[in-house]
Amino acid sequence: MQNKGKLLIVDDDKSILRSLKILLDDEFEIVKTISNPNLILSEYQKGSYDVVLLDMNFSAGLNTGNKGIFWLNEILKTDIHAIIILITAYGDVDLTVKAIKEGATDFVIKPWNNDKLISTLKSALKIRQSQLKIKKLDKEKDTLSAELNKSTEKTIGSSPAMNKIFSFIDKVAGTDANVLILGENGTGKELIAREIHQKSKRSSKPMISVDLGTITETLFESELFGHKKGAFTDAKEDRIGRFEVANEGTLFLDEIGNIPVSLQSKLLTALQKREIIPLGSNTPVPIDIRLISATNKNLDELIQQGLFRDDLYYRINTVQVDLPALRERKEDIIQIAEYYLKIFTLKYEKHLLKFSKNAIDTLQNYNWPGNIRELKHTIEKAVILSSGNTIQADDFMLKKITSNSDWPLKFEEIEKAAIKRALTNNKGVIVDAAKELGLTRQTLHNKINKYKL
Repeated sequence: MQNKGKLLIVDDDKSILRSLKILLDDEFEIVKTISNPNLILSEYQKGSYDVVLLDMNFSAGLNTGNKGIFWLNEILKTDIHAIIILITAYGDVDLTVKAIKEGATDFVIKPWNNDKLISTLKSALKIRQSQLKIKKLDKEKDTLSAELNKSTEKTIGSSPAMNKIFSFIDKVAGTDANVLILGENGTGKELIAREIHQKSKRSSKPMISVDLGTITETLFESELFGHKKGAFTDAKEDRIGRFEVANEGTLFLDEIGNIPVSLQSKLLTALQKREIIPLGSNTPVPIDIRLISATNKNLDELIQQGLFRDDLYYRINTVQVDLPALRERKEDIIQIAEYYLKIFTLKYEKHLLKFSKNAIDTLQNYNWPGNIRELKHTIEKAVILSSGNTIQADDFMLKKITSNSDWPLKFEEIEKAAIKRALTNNKGVIVDAAKELGLTRQTLHNKINKYKL
């Protein structure tokens, strides 16, 4: 269905407003009329109007057009791309030129010709829609560029555990079923999501990733659903949300177990209705996405504790896959290490590097509490620090937790130990510690607070 647009008409003559509303009601989705120019800015911001039909004179006996030009400039201060048609009873050519130079889109003269007025307004609406389309494409381009710049890493492994995962991917990829990926931090949940997307019917469209563990409650709706300019203090321009950017593609919601209960209903509503409403707007935007979610949390326990909605759980969990920890598929460790060795020797131009036997033994015997992410960063550090053509065990700079007797009983203890080690290695500098762990600064900060480190 074609968007008929929203029209705001401003004229101090109420009889003219009534006539214009009758004429244009069927031509536009919404026609709003106001006679007091002092209400223009609040009404314009509230309504997100596509076109403004603005009278040039608001004081009896004053026909200079200065009032109209004043309000023209006020609207343009709010929205530099506003489409404004000025209307006056005085066909002054100089005034017309001045108004166009000030930013008016067009100019009509009272008494108007109905067909010509409608044609002028419809042309103005097309300009507005083209502007919005360009802005949307620019926003999508920025987001997609960020996604494309992400690593094109692959899921590596040939163990029985991973063969089951690959079989799962083949079975679900061709469907539109919502997928929930469970697994410890660093097990490669986003890589699995990308594998599913790349083998799906939506592979020609984007996969947009959102780390819900880094989004504050105040920015949740803006980030996912978008916002209109002026929706809140720092909303200086319209922004398209991740749902809309992912339209016709895949939306990957990582750390979904971190969403506060107060926001889960908003996510559930969007998924159920297949539409979102940007902040500051009353107009629903239809969305067509394939949803993949991931978490390292036990959602069943969270549901029992009242921290996760069961109806949201069922919505996101049409099919579920549990990724094994790296320690549970030790036969894949060297294959993964060799894969990252090729990547980092190319990146750092150390093409002749290879692992020594003691390095291979060390990699094989370490329990990898940080899983693939820790292995990846360990290989990168070793490539950087290595001397000569052979990586030795000491180049890995691994610390303890190397045998089953050292292994903590709970994942939280492993994570806490890894964070402590990273903070020690980086002298308490959170940014550097986060980089070592492969986390964002905000996620690491949240975990430090969680463990009271």
